[in-house]
Parts: sequence; C-alpha cells; structure tokens
Amino acid sequence: MVDSLLLVFMFIAVLGIGSQWIAWKFQLPAIVVMSIAGLLAGPIFGLINPEQEFGELYRPFISIAVAIILFEGSLNLNFKELKGLGKPVFRIITWGAFIAWILGSLTAYYVAGLSLAVAFVIGGIFIVTGPTVILPLLRQSKLKPTPAKILKWEGIVVDPFGALLAVFAFEIILFISSDSRDASSLFLFFLASFFAVLLGYIFGKLIGWFFEAGHIPEFLKSPTVLSAVIACFTIADEVWHETGLLAVTAMGMTLANLGISSIKDMRHFKENISILLISTVFILLTASLTMDTLKDVFRPEIIGYVLLMLFVVRPLSIFLSTIGSGLSIQEKTLIGWIAPRGIVALTVASYFAGVLEDEGFQGASLVTSLTFALVFATVCAHGFSIGWLAKKLNLSSDGKPGAIIVGSNRFSVSLAKVMEELGIPVLVVDSSWGRLYSARRAGVAHNHGEILSEQMEYTIDFTPYDYLISASEYDSYNALVSSTFIPEFGRKNVYRLPRQNHSGDQLDDIDHTIGGQELFRPAEGLEELKYKIKAGYVFRKTTLTEQYTCEEYLRDRDKETILLFVLKQSKQLEFFIEGVDTTAQPGDIIVSMTPPSKEFNKIKQKLEGKNKSESDRLKT
Repeated sequence: MVDSLLLVFMFIAVLGIGSQWIAWKFQLPAIVVMSIAGLLAGPIFGLINPEQEFGELYRPFISIAVAIILFEGSLNLNFKELKGLGKPVFRIITWGAFIAWILGSLTAYYVAGLSLAVAFVIGGIFIVTGPTVILPLLRQSKLKPTPAKILKWEGIVVDPFGALLAVFAFEIILFISSDSRDASSLFLFFLASFFAVLLGYIFGKLIGWFFEAGHIPEFLKSPTVLSAVIACFTIADEVWHETGLLAVTAMGMTLANLGISSIKDMRHFKENISILLISTVFILLTASLTMDTLKDVFRPEIIGYVLLMLFVVRPLSIFLSTIGSGLSIQEKTLIGWIAPRGIVALTVASYFAGVLEDEGFQGASLVTSLTFALVFATVCAHGFSIGWLAKKLNLSSDGKPGAIIVGSNRFSVSLAKVMEELGIPVLVVDSSWGRLYSARRAGVAHNHGEILSEQMEYTIDFTPYDYLISASEYDSYNALVSSTFIPEFGRKNVYRLPRQNHSGDQLDDIDHTIGGQELFRPAEGLEELKYKIKAGYVFRKTTLTEQYTCEEYLRDRDKETILLFVLKQSKQLEFFIEGVDTTAQPGDIIVSMTPPSKEFNKIKQKLEGKNKSESDRLKT
C-alpha cells in the first residue's frame, strides 16, 4: 500500500494517462485498459485504495469530475445536429429509456434476486450510457453520422435522467413503504428537478451574455466557465441530491446553442480536462473495489442478469422505441447493441448501495457487484465489438484514412485525383464556385463553403478524413486554416503548402508553431507547383518491391522530382516534409510529381523493351 497521499495522486494520474496512451498505441478501448489498470492497482495487488486514502474528499471529487465531464459532453449538443434525427433521438431518450427501465428492473427482480424496491432503483441507474464511455468509442470506431449522433445524444442526455430516475424510484419506494412520508416529498423532488434545469439555463445564458458583451477577458473565459460549472452543480445538488447532473447538462446545452464565438475554444479546453478526469476517475472507482465485490461478480444470478441486459433488454428497448422512426434495421441493430455503462452508473450506484442498505432493503449489498459486472462487461463487449459490427453492418467509415484539401486549383485538384485513384477518400473544399469549376470538371468530390465557418461542422462529415491539407493561394489563410484544425486532426496530420517565393503573403517571420507542417520535398509554393503541372509534370505512383527498394528509388529519381507522399500497406499516409525522414517499405506506394523528360524516358524504355521482346519472339 502506498502511504503518501501525494504519491497516490501521482500514481493514479500516471495509470490513467498511461492507460489512455496504451489504448491509443495498440488501438484498444481506453475504458477497458483503464478498468484493468485500476483493478490491478487496487483489489488485486493492493497498491492503492483511493476511497480509504482520500476519505471525505473521495465522493465530492468524483461528483465534481462527473459534472465537468457531463458538461463538456453537453457542449457538443447543438440542435442543428438533430436535422433529420429528431424523431429517433426523442424516442430513444423517452420511450426507449422508459422501456429499458421497466425491463431492466424486472430482470433485476426475477433474475438477480433483488427486492422489487432495489430493482427499480437499479433499473433507473442502468439506463445511462454517458459521454465517458460513448465518446471514446465513437472516436475509435468511425461510425457513419446517423448512428454516431444518435448514440452521442442518447449518452449525454440520458445520463442525468438515469440518476434522476433512480432518485424518483427511491422516493416512490420510501413513500410507499413509510407511514410517516406523504406526497409532499415527491412534489419537492419534481420541483427540485425543475429548479435544476432552470438554474442550468440561467447559468448558460448569463455566461453567454458576459462573453458576448465583452465583460470577461479571453484569458479568463475557460476558468470562468469551469468555476460556473462547479457552482451550478453544487447549488443544484445541495438542494436535492443528483439533480446537479441535470443542471450542468442544461447549462452545457444552453451554451452550445447560443452561437457564442468562443465556444470552440471552451470546448477544446473542457475536452482536455475531461480526458484527464475520465482517466483518473475510472482508476479511482475500480481501484476502490474490494475482492469480495469482485467475487460476487461471478455469482450465477449476476452473470445471468448481465447477459439478459446485453442481449435482450437493450436491443428490445431500442427496437420497440424506434418503430416507424425511419432508422434502418442495420442502424437499429448497432444502436441496440452499443450501450456501455460508465462513471455515472458506478458513482450513482455506489451512493444508493449505502442508502438502500441503511434503509434495510433486501439485496442492497449486491448493488455494487451488480453495477461493476454490468459496467465491465459492457465496456469490454461493446468496446471490442463496435468496430467489427459497424463494418459488418456497413455503418463504418472505415477504409483508407482520407484527406480534406482546402483550396481548389490546378495542383490541389490533380493531387485529389491521384488520391482518388489510390482509393483514398478525398474532399476539395472552397468557398468559390468559380475555383471549384476545375474540381467539378475533374469529377473530384468537392464541397462549396467556407471551411472556417461554424456551419461546415454540420454540412461535412469529417469522420472519413484523418488529414487536412491547406492548399489555397494565400499563405496567411493556409496558416489560419491549419492552426484552426490542429485540435481536431492533431498537429501531425495537418499540412499546408510551403510559403510562396514570388507571390502571396510574406510570412517569413511567422512563428513555427502557427499552422501545420509544410509540404513537400523539395518544398515548392503553389505558383511553382501549378507552373510545373502546366509544364507537363505528371503524378507518378511507384510501388516498391523487395527488388526495387526505397533507397534505389531515391537514388534513381530525377533531381527535379517532387516527392509528395507514401501510401503505406497499413493504409496510412506519410507525407514528405523537409527535414523529416520518411521511410517506405516493400509494398508501399510512393507518389511524386515527375518532370516530363523523366516520364518520357520511362515510357520510351518500356516501349523499347516491349519491341525487343516482340522481336525476340518472332525470331524464335
């Protein structure tokens, strides 16, 4: 056991972020890795016991962390996303949640052996999925827009309602079983819930007004929002336990739909914090479990309950609630399978386990074991299967990672054309119909619009694209576009054309951290690239073999050849950049711009070889 509380903090942070890195490195579900890390550090090897070591700080810390995570998720709930999806989303978060509650409660009563009172409380908790588990899975699986948006909305909106449903069920149970309670307690519960929604709405509107009116400087905006989230959650939760989650969800949705200019910066800030909190909270929760809890997980009634929740309750609730909603059978199947439970289920269940046990309800001692069994089973089953199932149902945007090219011109369209020939998803984006003429004529996928406008988030599905290349005629615009999309694509996957030597903006003093990486090798500005295409340069695709290696290719190439990128056998793209070593293996394809003389000689050699072979054949 680690004795120092400071060392415990460090250990938890390292385990959490280390688990995220391992998950990213080996393409594993992050929640699964974090759960295993927490179990190993806690009940299995006994290195830490956060609940015991943190004492009274344990529950408040987790509650605030969950509130921040839920708020960050709700910041993504813009009603514009619901265009065409309003009916299925509404049905799933209302009728679907209700059906899941009833079926889940009856399953807990008849299969898990809980009392009817405890079963209905647990049934309410288990309708939640939540952003802590859904959003990482969506990033990993690259689902098509419709199922991805439905799962995201369900996960974030139902999260607070699951907690409230459990509270409501608990109040009903106490009202029925106690002679001293009257209907006023139920009325107060509904009043507190309404107050929480109103409080969240007011907080969101006030923050929006302060921001837009310029009463808060830029450097204080993110800290102000963070403080407001904690205040909003705490006030509502002090009025009535578990209503704080509803308050922060209402606050986040209000801000998301106000159209605030700085909402994207806040979203990135909160997303970074959420990743840290998700990592640490999952370690905290799993490391605080006991060996007795883990042993109870393997009881037959708990295993049976989990299997029925996975294969009967969830699919049935989705299929029944989405009748006539317009969803395809494939979409219903995927959504009906994916329902991982996460932090909210664990935290709310652990709270009610103690309360129900204190009230003397039968089966309350099994609540924690039952919850962990369902959480671990769902994050494993759904985490490992979502990608496979999405491919089987043709609901995945899987394939070669694609590229968005900003700016339509002779070079960018030619580059897009050669990418399409290699099967790489590509999209040329430009705000000018005139400039897009070349893309339309070449038959290249294109989109008319300003890439920097907020509207583009709803008109372009960014899921198939892993790379962004800014290739307009203006150096300053390329730098701005690249800087804007670095948080979305990652600094490693955002590129821009080199600064132009003879035209365009003069940005010699630009900070090296602004904008993406400069393409290609040797570096050529847009004007030079367009001139070379006009002069007859052609795009050439060279497949490397064991006999013709990358070293031989680089040695044989014409000194005027411009190296563009390598298409790896793994389907990844690796662009040539000055000062960065780009390697290629047998089976990889090197794409380059080759001078016409070099290409002419290649064709001539092929024709001579063909004529010689034909002559030899005739002689024989």
